[in-house]
Amino acid sequence: MVLVCHGLVYGSRGEMAKRTFSTLETFLIFLLVMMTAITVALLSLLFITSGTIENHKDSGDHGFPTTQSTPVMQGHITTQASPGACTPELPLFQNFSGYYIGVGRADCTGQVADINLMGYGKSGQNARGILTRLYSRAFIMAEPTGSNRVVFVSVDIGMVSQRLRLEVLNRLQSKYGSLYRRDNVILSGTHTHSGPAGYFQYTIFVIASEGFSNRTFEYMVTGIVQSIEIAHANMKPGKIFINKGDVDGVQINRSPTSYLKNPQSERARYSSNTDKEMVLLKMVDLNGDDMGLISWFAIHPVSMNNSNHLVNNDNMGYASYLFEQEKNRGYLPGQGPYVAAFASSNLGDVSSNILGPHCLNTGESCENANSTCPIGGPSMCIAKGPGQDMFDSTQIIGRTIYQRAKELYASASQEVTGPLSSAHQWVNMTDVTVWLNSTHTVKTCKPALGYSFAAGTIDGVGGLNITQGKTEGDPFWDTIRDQILGKPSEEIKECHKPKPVLLHTGELSKPHPWHPDIVDVQIITLGSLAITAIPGELTTMSGRRLREAVHAEFASYGMKDMTVVISGLCNVYSHYITTYEEYQAQRYEAASTIYGPHTLSAYIQLFRGLAKAIATDTVANMSSGPEPPFFKHLIIPLIPNIEDKPPLGRNFGDVLQPLKPKYRVGEVAEITFVGANPKNSAENWTHQTFLTVEKYENTTAAWQIMYNDASWETRFYWHKGLLGRSNATIEWHIPDTAQPGIYRIRYFGHNRKMEILKPVVILPFEGTSSIFEVVTI
Repeated sequence: MVLVCHGLVYGSRGEMAKRTFSTLETFLIFLLVMMTAITVALLSLLFITSGTIENHKDSGDHGFPTTQSTPVMQGHITTQASPGACTPELPLFQNFSGYYIGVGRADCTGQVADINLMGYGKSGQNARGILTRLYSRAFIMAEPTGSNRVVFVSVDIGMVSQRLRLEVLNRLQSKYGSLYRRDNVILSGTHTHSGPAGYFQYTIFVIASEGFSNRTFEYMVTGIVQSIEIAHANMKPGKIFINKGDVDGVQINRSPTSYLKNPQSERARYSSNTDKEMVLLKMVDLNGDDMGLISWFAIHPVSMNNSNHLVNNDNMGYASYLFEQEKNRGYLPGQGPYVAAFASSNLGDVSSNILGPHCLNTGESCENANSTCPIGGPSMCIAKGPGQDMFDSTQIIGRTIYQRAKELYASASQEVTGPLSSAHQWVNMTDVTVWLNSTHTVKTCKPALGYSFAAGTIDGVGGLNITQGKTEGDPFWDTIRDQILGKPSEEIKECHKPKPVLLHTGELSKPHPWHPDIVDVQIITLGSLAITAIPGELTTMSGRRLREAVHAEFASYGMKDMTVVISGLCNVYSHYITTYEEYQAQRYEAASTIYGPHTLSAYIQLFRGLAKAIATDTVANMSSGPEPPFFKHLIIPLIPNIEDKPPLGRNFGDVLQPLKPKYRVGEVAEITFVGANPKNSAENWTHQTFLTVEKYENTTAAWQIMYNDASWETRFYWHKGLLGRSNATIEWHIPDTAQPGIYRIRYFGHNRKMEILKPVVILPFEGTSSIFEVVTI
């Protein structure tokens, strides 16, 4: 193993300088020098052809466990070395047409209590436990020469915040130098509406989150970085195959009246008012062994509705769960080498609640322009999924997506080959001049939200009894806004027409700006595949227009037959992006298009510029744009940290409600313990799970973990009491596949201990049930 190290010089002085050498010694020294020169020359040639060689020493696990057990390679191909770095060489493969591929997965769950769930914006929808863990899934692809590489990360969170991305990039730079950068790293949120909030820096999101949670932010950043580190450490030669196919029966358009505003001639080109196509990448090593998959599909993960209080990754996460469980047989959920990401796409107007909107009080359809019911108004108009409850609906939708992906994966035969490229710009979206044609221009606007933003959607209505489709303001709410926040300027009101401005966020800057001015636009390409990283939620037709425009731009510069993928909720969140025609209807999606009616046209123009730069090899000539801010001193959470206390005469982990001695498959085993706030576990991790279901093995006389809190068969509920007291209830929904035998359930927690004039201490504890039997009949 050869190490190339910078800044290290070894030598000696002293008596050697005074020696004289015989003829034989001189000849041997000359021979040694010549052999050394030849060796150095060969190593230099290898160094030039394989890229700079470096080593990045791990800075530790930051107190968080990795969730993937994978072998570590002896070296990595990189494009630039960090100062003073040393790395073993990576062997080069001859006649190799694929890519170096690395996959990684790490936990990024964060708090599961005392924090809002991000997505519905419903006050009081705080986390109170966990259904499944959240993961960051990273994929690194590098050219065989090591000259270029790209990274795609799909994260089980509502959306990627700008602060999250900036911190991840900063930590990657600290460890890897310029290897992983803003242009070649995409972070994409799956858009689960059941993940914790609190990781944003812009004021409107901080308010919605009820404060900035550094605890959750750090947990998420660490998880994302760890997933990339794991992928980096496990890179090996492999091949990528692409496949496409429709997924039926899992989605509807939740704003069909807005969709109908688009030109009939345009709509006639498509068979549906949603995009049904899934694009899937299959990754294997050179032996044909499975490594991972990335798929993109347009669907809102809202099968878990706004009455849910359990952290989970919803329908797309369930598809990942099923695929990974199948490929990682013998591993618990979240463990094993295979990684399957089901990433978001142009899901802006696409709902997974396929039974459509109906009035809760009468059962009649409320699919109309305003989503209102004759009795009860908009608050009664709710869409439902296909299951008996939201858990059932999540599994039905997720399983259908998984099964279609399984078919596409099995039949994927078209190999992705060709160079890797990436292009990125920061753009001030409040001041983009858009060329409609050679003579006419329009401009984007400072951010603002319309009235229908407060109405919510058929997946989760707002609480102010405001209807969708409002093109006029309300004097009552206008007066309240003006008194609290000040009046919006005529300029912003004029720019956003016909949107009636409810919140003029682009003119509000205290304590920090309420919405981002600077956003990311980014494309990475793998051969004939282009992944467009969209900083928001494109509607169906918006996505189609952007895909077509980028495809045409590539084609005009000789890159024909490109597959253009929309990757949603990437890098920074800027709400929705509708077409100009849909904007006129001012339903929820249009009211949430914060940069005005020409937002989509601006993005199309910007992404065409990126495509041209890649196609013409002029990325290096592009301006990086204005760098976004990174704010400090954000509003702290409104929910205080208090000391956990058990009831008198009890200890943490004591059983309060015991299990029955026997259960049949299909039944629910339920137990309640003396608990402590689960958020303590997000800042001082000594357990990888809140619970385990364990089976006694007679052959080994040991307990084997069969399920944990990442398993869909388990649920962990936290019940908050008064004065620091709380209970924890664990449910095991015993599946038909459960093996008969003797079981127990264990609970793992942390309690906060606070004493006067002493630092806060977080202490781990455990609780264990009595044994019980599971029988099949």
